[in-house]
Amino acid sequence: MSNPEQQSPDNMQDPHLILRIISKFLIPFIALFAFYVQFHGDFGPGGGFQAGVILAASVILYALIFGLDAAKKAFPPSWIRIGMTIGVLLYGGTGVLAWILGGEFLNYSVLAHDAAHGQHYGILAIELGVLTTVATVMVAIFYAFGSRQPDLQNEDW
Repeated sequence: MSNPEQQSPDNMQDPHLILRIISKFLIPFIALFAFYVQFHGDFGPGGGFQAGVILAASVILYALIFGLDAAKKAFPPSWIRIGMTIGVLLYGGTGVLAWILGGEFLNYSVLAHDAAHGQHYGILAIELGVLTTVATVMVAIFYAFGSRQPDLQNEDW
Protein backbone atom coordinates (compact mmCIF):
# COMPACT_ATOMS: atom_id res chain seq x y z
CA MET A 1 0.00 0.00 0.00
CA SER A 2 1.19 3.44 -0.74
CA ASN A 3 1.35 6.20 1.77
CA PRO A 4 -1.32 8.92 1.15
CA GLU A 5 1.29 11.59 1.79
CA GLN A 6 3.34 10.27 -1.14
CA GLN A 7 0.45 10.38 -3.60
CA SER A 8 0.29 13.24 -6.03
CA PRO A 9 -2.74 15.55 -5.92
CA ASP A 10 -3.91 14.02 -9.20
CA ASN A 11 -4.17 10.57 -7.63
CA MET A 12 -6.08 11.73 -4.55
CA GLN A 13 -9.84 11.62 -4.61
CA ASP A 14 -11.95 14.72 -4.30
CA PRO A 15 -12.92 15.07 -0.61
CA HIS A 16 -16.13 16.84 -1.65
CA LEU A 17 -17.27 14.25 -4.16
CA ILE A 18 -20.46 13.37 -2.28
CA LEU A 19 -21.41 17.05 -1.91
CA ARG A 20 -20.85 17.63 -5.62
CA ILE A 21 -22.94 14.63 -6.65
CA ILE A 22 -25.79 15.43 -4.24
CA SER A 23 -25.85 19.10 -5.25
CA LYS A 24 -25.89 18.20 -8.97
CA PHE A 25 -28.96 16.15 -8.17
CA LEU A 26 -30.65 18.75 -5.93
CA ILE A 27 -30.03 22.02 -7.78
CA PRO A 28 -32.46 21.28 -10.66
CA PHE A 29 -35.15 20.29 -8.16
CA ILE A 30 -34.59 23.47 -6.16
CA ALA A 31 -34.99 25.53 -9.34
CA LEU A 32 -38.07 23.53 -10.32
CA PHE A 33 -39.57 24.17 -6.88
CA ALA A 34 -38.93 27.89 -7.39
CA PHE A 35 -40.98 27.82 -10.57
CA TYR A 36 -43.71 25.82 -8.81
CA VAL A 37 -43.88 28.51 -6.12
CA GLN A 38 -43.91 31.18 -8.83
CA PHE A 39 -46.79 29.78 -10.82
CA HIS A 40 -48.72 28.50 -7.83
CA GLY A 41 -48.60 31.99 -6.30
CA ASP A 42 -51.83 32.92 -8.08
CA PHE A 43 -53.78 30.28 -6.23
CA GLY A 44 -52.08 29.97 -2.87
CA PRO A 45 -49.16 31.17 -0.78
CA GLY A 46 -46.08 32.05 -2.73
CA GLY A 47 -45.22 34.19 -5.64
CA GLY A 48 -42.39 36.15 -7.14
CA PHE A 49 -40.43 37.09 -4.04
CA GLN A 50 -40.36 33.62 -2.54
CA ALA A 51 -39.63 32.01 -5.90
CA GLY A 52 -36.84 34.50 -6.57
CA VAL A 53 -35.14 33.73 -3.28
CA ILE A 54 -35.43 29.97 -3.87
CA LEU A 55 -34.04 30.30 -7.41
CA ALA A 56 -31.17 32.44 -6.14
CA ALA A 57 -30.50 29.82 -3.45
CA SER A 58 -29.96 27.21 -6.17
CA VAL A 59 -27.36 29.44 -7.86
CA ILE A 60 -25.71 30.22 -4.51
CA LEU A 61 -25.57 26.50 -3.66
CA TYR A 62 -23.89 25.92 -7.02
CA ALA A 63 -21.34 28.63 -6.22
CA LEU A 64 -20.67 27.27 -2.73
CA ILE A 65 -20.08 23.73 -3.99
CA PHE A 66 -18.31 24.34 -7.32
CA GLY A 67 -16.70 27.70 -6.61
CA LEU A 68 -17.47 31.32 -7.36
CA ASP A 69 -15.57 31.29 -10.65
CA ALA A 70 -17.59 28.33 -11.93
CA ALA A 71 -20.81 30.07 -10.91
CA LYS A 72 -19.74 33.25 -12.70
CA LYS A 73 -19.09 31.19 -15.84
CA ALA A 74 -22.50 29.52 -15.62
CA PHE A 75 -24.32 32.72 -14.59
CA PRO A 76 -22.19 35.66 -15.78
CA PRO A 77 -22.45 38.95 -13.88
CA SER A 78 -23.50 40.67 -17.12
CA TRP A 79 -26.56 38.37 -17.28
CA ILE A 80 -27.29 39.17 -13.66
CA ARG A 81 -27.28 42.92 -14.38
CA ILE A 82 -29.50 42.39 -17.43
CA GLY A 83 -31.87 40.27 -15.32
CA MET A 84 -32.16 43.00 -12.68
CA THR A 85 -33.01 45.52 -15.38
CA ILE A 86 -35.52 43.30 -17.17
CA GLY A 87 -37.27 42.42 -13.91
CA VAL A 88 -37.79 46.04 -12.90
CA LEU A 89 -38.86 46.99 -16.42
CA LEU A 90 -41.36 44.13 -16.54
CA TYR A 91 -42.86 45.16 -13.21
CA GLY A 92 -43.03 48.86 -14.09
CA GLY A 93 -43.94 48.17 -17.70
CA THR A 94 -47.04 46.27 -16.61
CA GLY A 95 -48.23 49.35 -14.73
CA VAL A 96 -47.39 51.66 -17.61
CA LEU A 97 -49.23 49.35 -20.03
CA ALA A 98 -52.30 49.60 -17.81
CA TRP A 99 -52.00 53.43 -18.03
CA ILE A 100 -51.66 53.31 -21.80
CA LEU A 101 -54.77 51.15 -22.04
CA GLY A 102 -56.75 53.71 -20.04
CA GLY A 103 -56.63 52.15 -16.58
CA GLU A 104 -54.89 53.05 -13.37
CA PHE A 105 -51.26 52.16 -12.65
CA LEU A 106 -51.10 48.41 -11.92
CA ASN A 107 -54.84 47.97 -12.37
CA TYR A 108 -54.74 44.82 -14.44
CA SER A 109 -58.42 44.75 -15.40
CA VAL A 110 -57.72 46.62 -18.64
CA LEU A 111 -55.16 44.06 -19.86
CA ALA A 112 -57.88 41.78 -21.33
CA HIS A 113 -61.50 42.05 -22.43
CA ASP A 114 -62.58 40.10 -19.37
CA ALA A 115 -61.50 41.78 -16.11
CA ALA A 116 -60.73 38.42 -14.47
CA HIS A 117 -58.39 37.44 -17.30
CA GLY A 118 -56.76 40.85 -17.17
CA GLN A 119 -56.13 40.42 -13.46
CA HIS A 120 -54.61 37.00 -14.09
CA TYR A 121 -52.29 38.26 -16.87
CA GLY A 122 -51.25 41.26 -14.81
CA ILE A 123 -50.44 39.21 -11.74
CA LEU A 124 -48.38 36.77 -13.82
CA ALA A 125 -46.40 39.61 -15.39
CA ILE A 126 -45.83 41.37 -12.06
CA GLU A 127 -44.80 38.19 -10.28
CA LEU A 128 -42.44 37.25 -13.12
CA GLY A 129 -40.83 40.68 -12.84
CA VAL A 130 -40.47 40.26 -9.08
CA LEU A 131 -39.01 36.75 -9.53
CA THR A 132 -36.44 38.01 -12.02
CA THR A 133 -35.48 41.02 -9.95
CA VAL A 134 -35.23 39.24 -6.60
CA ALA A 135 -33.29 36.25 -7.95
CA THR A 136 -30.75 38.36 -9.82
CA VAL A 137 -30.31 40.89 -7.00
CA MET A 138 -29.71 38.08 -4.49
CA VAL A 139 -27.10 36.52 -6.79
CA ALA A 140 -25.51 39.94 -7.38
CA ILE A 141 -25.23 40.49 -3.62
CA PHE A 142 -23.69 37.04 -3.22
CA TYR A 143 -21.21 37.72 -6.03
CA ALA A 144 -20.29 41.06 -4.46
CA PHE A 145 -19.62 39.58 -1.04
CA GLY A 146 -18.02 36.43 -2.43
CA SER A 147 -15.60 38.41 -4.60
CA ARG A 148 -14.24 40.48 -1.71
CA GLN A 149 -10.65 39.82 -0.79
CA PRO A 150 -10.03 39.23 2.91
CA ASP A 151 -8.10 41.92 4.75
CA LEU A 152 -6.15 39.31 6.69
CA GLN A 153 -3.93 36.65 5.23
CA ASN A 154 -4.16 33.08 6.48
CA GLU A 155 -0.86 33.52 8.30
CA ASP A 156 -2.30 36.44 10.32
CA TRP A 157 -4.99 34.35 11.99
